[in-house]
Amino acid sequence: MADESDVEVALTGLVSAALYPDGTGAASVPGPDCHIYRGWPNSAALDADLTAGKINVTVFAGVGAGRTTTRYAEQWGASAPAPTLTVSVSGTSVTFGGNATTGQVVGILVDGRSYAYRTQGGDTPELVAASLASLARSGSIVSVSGSTLTIAGAGDLLARVVADATVQREVRRQEKSFRISCWCPTPTTRDATAAAIDQSLSTMFFIPFADGTCGRLTYTGTSEFDQSQNAKLFRRDLTYGVEYPTVIAVSEPAMLFGNLVLNAATLTA
Repeated sequence: MADESDVEVALTGLVSAALYPDGTGAASVPGPDCHIYRGWPNSAALDADLTAGKINVTVFAGVGAGRTTTRYAEQWGASAPAPTLTVSVSGTSVTFGGNATTGQVVGILVDGRSYAYRTQGGDTPELVAASLASLARSGSIVSVSGSTLTIAGAGDLLARVVADATVQREVRRQEKSFRISCWCPTPTTRDATAAAIDQSLSTMFFIPFADGTCGRLTYTGTSEFDQSQNAKLFRRDLTYGVEYPTVIAVSEPAMLFGNLVLNAATLTA
């Protein structure tokens, strides 16, 4: 779920992309090296950077509590991932390949009877074939060779692999203010730094977070601080409101077959 830290991380990445469009191996847009990070700067480190002609850009949440903006009905949403284990059928034989990582279910349907196996840590296609063969022997004659199992006399034979899906539900939506502060050694670098960030962010209506959700980005203002007590410091703050969701996520299995017989026992689904 996204929280303040996720928003700050996302904004930090966007600021870095704005100031280093060609990557950190190239020069920054304003010219000097830029240190971009979350939180308030350390005074001694900031003074040293300013003296060396370097720029600091900080990202942190505003002091206000924000506000709740929940207005959408709670709904579950998911997209099924592609399995990493593969399966193919040829005649009366089923062959497995790929990677038998956890979080997958593989099944075979033999003349109306289904057999399913959930992958475990350390599984291989060969172990999956052996495990399914053991289950299917309750109703058929099954032989195994490597990652291929063969069912004697099978008429209708179907095999499938599905992967667990992460299902998310938004339970709350909130809006909070975030401040991007440009701490620069000269007015020229301050102007160039703030302009590059603002121009880049002004083209974005939504910003992505690590959990797959997005937040709505809104510009709310600019403040300038040319502090007389520090002749080396020229600062401009850009403030943005970010509306982002709080979600809960659970892992759900996908269905292989329905209204059949599972592992030789009657199943109603």
